[in-house]
Amino acid sequence: MFTTEIIPHTLRFKQPAGTSRGVYREHRVWYVLFRNNNDPSHMGIGECAPLPDLSCDYDDNYAETLSRFCRITEEQQQVETELLRRYPSILFGLETALRHYLQHSWQLWNSPFSRGEEGIPINGLIWMGSFDRMKQQAKNLLEKGFRCIKLKIGAIDFDQELELLRYIRISHPSLTLRVDANGGFAPQEAGEKLQRLAPLKIHSIEQPIRAGQWEEMARLCNATPLPIALDEELIGIHYPDEKRRLLETIQPQYIILKPSLHGGISGCNEWIALARKLGIGWWITSALESNIGLNSIAQWCATLGNPLPQGLGTGSLYLNNLPLPLEIRDDSLWFKTSGNFPDKPLQEYG
Repeated sequence: MFTTEIIPHTLRFKQPAGTSRGVYREHRVWYVLFRNNNDPSHMGIGECAPLPDLSCDYDDNYAETLSRFCRITEEQQQVETELLRRYPSILFGLETALRHYLQHSWQLWNSPFSRGEEGIPINGLIWMGSFDRMKQQAKNLLEKGFRCIKLKIGAIDFDQELELLRYIRISHPSLTLRVDANGGFAPQEAGEKLQRLAPLKIHSIEQPIRAGQWEEMARLCNATPLPIALDEELIGIHYPDEKRRLLETIQPQYIILKPSLHGGISGCNEWIALARKLGIGWWITSALESNIGLNSIAQWCATLGNPLPQGLGTGSLYLNNLPLPLEIRDDSLWFKTSGNFPDKPLQEYG
C-alpha cells in the first residue's frame, strides 16, 4: 500500500528562454511522491509540469485538481488512465511515479541507455532572441559537436532568420537542421515561406501555422517542399478516434510527442502506434520538465528504437534542477548509473 504526497517546486531558468509565447524565467512544477506505508524509503517520484500558456489541463485550480486525482490514485492503488485522459501532465506525473515505485529503482526501463551503455542522440536548441544572440547560440552548439540543431523562428525578421540558417548550412553542409515556427506563420504566407526555406535542406518545420486549422494544415502538408511536423496540433486530442481522424485528415510527415502535453506515456504510445500504421514519422521531446520528468521521458524513449535525434536536451536549463545523473556528451544524452541522485527531501532543493 502507498500514500501520495505533492510537493510544489519553482524551477528558475539560468537565463531567460525566449519562445513565440513570451519569455520564460521560471517554471512551476509539482512533484508527486508515492510512499510505501510500511517502508518510507520505498518511494516513487513523478513530475507534473504543465505550461500555463500551452497545456490543455492547466488552470487556476490545477493544484486542487492534482490533489483530487492523487486521492483517487491512493484509494484505488493504481493510476486510472481513462479518467486522466484529459489531464496529460497529471497523468504523466502519476504514471511515472507509479513506474518508479514499482521498479523501486531509478532504472525505470531496462535498456542500454538506462544501464549507462548508450546515449540518446538529441538536437541542440537555439532559443529565440536577437540575431547576434541566436548566431552565438548556433556557434556554441556547433563547437560542442551537435549534428542536429533546431532553431526557433518567429522572433526576428524572417529574412534575418534565413540569413542565420544559411550561415549554419554553409558552414556545416551535412548538419541536420530543424526549425520550429510554433504556429507563427499566417496561412496565406506559409506556402511562400516554406518555399524559401526549402533550398536550405531543412529536415522539418514544426507547426508552421497555429493549431486547429486542419484543412489549411492538410493543404500545406500535401504541397510542402519540406517535411512538416505537428506539435501544438496534438494538444487537447485525447481519444484514439480523435487522434486517428486528425492524422488521417492532415497527413503530416512527422508528429512530435511530449508526454506532459500529449497524453502521458500511455497517450503517446497511442500516437506512435497510429503514426506507424499511417507511415508518419515521429520523435520525442521534453516540455521543459526538470530532471525528474526528463529522466522518465528519456528512459521510455530509449525503449522505442527511434534512430532520429530526440528533443531531450533541456535538463541543463535550470539553476535549481534536482540532481539526477543525466549529462550531455557531444550530441547525446547519457544516464550515469553511478551518478548523483536526490539525497534529501525534495522541499530542500530550492
